[in-house]
Order: sequence, then structure tokens, then C-alpha cells
Amino acid sequence: MRRALTGSGGASEALTACQDMVGEAAPALADCGPAPQLTGLDGWLNTPRNAPVTAADLSGKVLLVDFWAYSCINCQRAIPHVDAWARAYKDSGLDVIGVHTPEYAFEHVPANIAAGAERLGTSYPIAIDNNFATWDAFHNQSWPADYLIDATGRIRYAGTGEGLYPETEELIRQLLTSADPDAVLPVATDVPDRTPTSSLQSPETYLGAARAVLHR
Repeated sequence: MRRALTGSGGASEALTACQDMVGEAAPALADCGPAPQLTGLDGWLNTPRNAPVTAADLSGKVLLVDFWAYSCINCQRAIPHVDAWARAYKDSGLDVIGVHTPEYAFEHVPANIAAGAERLGTSYPIAIDNNFATWDAFHNQSWPADYLIDATGRIRYAGTGEGLYPETEELIRQLLTSADPDAVLPVATDVPDRTPTSSLQSPETYLGAARAVLHR
């Protein structure tokens, strides 16, 4: 409602245009405008003494910002790919930050987030975005969602949902090479894609009073 009343909710027109193009063409680098700040956060995980990651820490780096929630099944299938990229390209100039924005009340609890992150094997820093401040700054609308930011601080790709992992990794490699033409990149990662493809698989089931529908 806030975005409908005020416009893009803080996102640039270029970023909104990139988000609107998701799914309409093969993933490709574009200029989606300057990256919003990571703002209004409630804490950090997977950093030394859970200290915040600062803008100075990210300066000159290629950055992947991944919006997720630990109980989201789509996120659970995507996390192994994100973590593999974080590990493989850490020494080549890539930083990964997982922005945990809760879908349910129990996902606001830091201890629950920490347990979920450990269970999923995440190795990269996690920003706790309980108040949706960073989510709104990016005008984000999906779990999971990925934003690739180049070494100059501009968003070059916005993607949502599962799949397209080799294509996304290729964009990461392009940005790393652009940032450092002499960089020697490791071989591409090889993580199985668990995205469901069968039309016979039942969709997600949401339980709770808020999901109730009265049938007459």
C-alpha cells in the first residue's frame, strides 16, 4: 500500500524497470541504477562478533544481495547455489549478503534465523531485516530475489525465484572480469538444480486463520 501511494518505495525508476523485465527475457546485465543502502537492519549473523558489514567493507567489490527467509522452501532450494558462489568467488572479488526478511512471525526471532542459517549451511554474512526497511529500499517483492551490484555500486541484474543458476553465475563472472580483467576465475560451480519441474507436484500449502477462505 505504501508503494502504491508513494510510487517506487525508494527504488529508482531504472531498478523498477529491471524488476518488471524479470522472466521476459534471458538473464543479462543491464544498468538498473544505483544500489540502495542496506538500511534499518536489526542485526547481523555470520560476521566476526556479528558486527555490521559497512559500505567501506564492500567498496570496490562485486556484490550479490540475496533476499530470503529460512522457512521459504524456494529459498531452501536456492541457498546451496548462493553459498557455492560465495565460497567459489570470495577470493575473486565477490561478496554475498543474505538479507533475511521474515514471511512469518517466528522468522523475526534472531535465534530462529541463526538456527535456520546454520541448518542450511550458509557461510556468508546475513543481515536481519525484520522491519522490511532494506526490502522496501530495493522495492523487493519476492522470496528469493537476487540483485547483482557491480564494483561501482550500480545494480546490474535483478532476478526472482528459483532456477537460472548457470545464467546468474555467468553474470557474476562477467562482473568480476569487468572489475578486474586480470582476474583468474575458478571453474563454474556444479550444484544440482532442485527446482521442481513436474506438473504433478502439488503446490505449497499455507496454513493458518489468515489464509482461510469461506466456501459457500
